[in-house]
Amino acid sequence: MKNVLILCTGNSCRSIMGEALANHYLGELGVRAYSSGVQPSGAVNPNAIKALQKEGIPTDGLSSKTLDKLPIQDFDLVVTVCDHANETCPMFAGGAKKIHVGFADPSGGPEEGYTKTLHEIKDTLLPKIKEELGL
Repeated sequence: MKNVLILCTGNSCRSIMGEALANHYLGELGVRAYSSGVQPSGAVNPNAIKALQKEGIPTDGLSSKTLDKLPIQDFDLVVTVCDHANETCPMFAGGAKKIHVGFADPSGGPEEGYTKTLHEIKDTLLPKIKEELGL
């Protein structure tokens, strides 16, 4: 099993989408994704959930959380999906590889923006995770 952490600032939208998409599409390849925020908002954006559900992606168990609330702390890959998280990303024991794949934040914008971001994450982030993990 390859453990991937997807990290952003608020852990309410982009990292949540990344976690759900990676688990849905890469789980059968042995990937388990988690998400967290460097300053989590404590709530998942309802429009992010709607966008995931429209695509048929399971949303059960998704939550905005800090790193210490994750069930593991040992990751094979850490991906930051916003500039602030990239700049403030903590160090991880075990030498997890860290990459940055940034996405614009749709928060506060129209509902279509969430769907656009979801597709960008699916089309850009998932292939990058596969590449970095050698899958």
